[in-house]
Amino acid sequence: MSSSPSIKTAIIGGTGLSQLEGFVLKEELQVDTPYGKPSASLLSGILDGQTLCFLARHGRPHFIPPHRINYRANLWALKSLGVQQILAVNAVGGIASHMGAAHINLPDQIIDYTYRRNSSFCDDDSTPPLHVDFSYPFDERLRQALAKQAKNLSLDFSLGGVYACTEGPRLETAAEIKRLAQEGCDVVGMTVMPEAVLARELDIAYASICVVANKAAGCSEGIITMAEIEKALVLGMTRVQQLLIAVLPDL
Repeated sequence: MSSSPSIKTAIIGGTGLSQLEGFVLKEELQVDTPYGKPSASLLSGILDGQTLCFLARHGRPHFIPPHRINYRANLWALKSLGVQQILAVNAVGGIASHMGAAHINLPDQIIDYTYRRNSSFCDDDSTPPLHVDFSYPFDERLRQALAKQAKNLSLDFSLGGVYACTEGPRLETAAEIKRLAQEGCDVVGMTVMPEAVLARELDIAYASICVVANKAAGCSEGIITMAEIEKALVLGMTRVQQLLIAVLPDL
């Protein structure tokens, strides 16, 4: 583990959030792990008076697709800095009818549809089995703190929902989304797993802030375009940054 000063809080930025506006960089940390290199260097600094670490999940610039992210290196590197809690920002597609573009959802459950990712630190004979309780994958204290500030800011948000994590990198078919809806999923994305369970194995509190980039396939007329996604993400990530600044003092 690193000898760098302990940093309690980390923000993992996803698609649309590769940097934090107003973030004052103090140190750029190159962290080596037993699992290889993280997606990018870890940025230690100050956001609106609060010390934190920022990691760009897809690299800087954005170039790593969801199925090729080294999630284990990312989480291990954050733990090595002493991180105790993570606010993860995830761009998603909206399945539930109220999940429109730029809506913010704070999910409480996950269904994992991925199939070729390293989802545990217990993967060889040298590591004893670790059967973590994953009944409730997101930290409730963090979720409630986020919901409180989202309400104070009058953001378009919802508390609670099921995140369907698919393998990617392609978007889903309309039939797949129909099945996900039938199975109770509210949003669909590609990055919350195995990130959330790896955080649990390392005893790091973890919450997801989902930003709806578009209605999922078959949930609206026409095809999904990158122009629509980018427009929604600009608005949604502006709201997320307001939320992060508001919630950090409560953590």
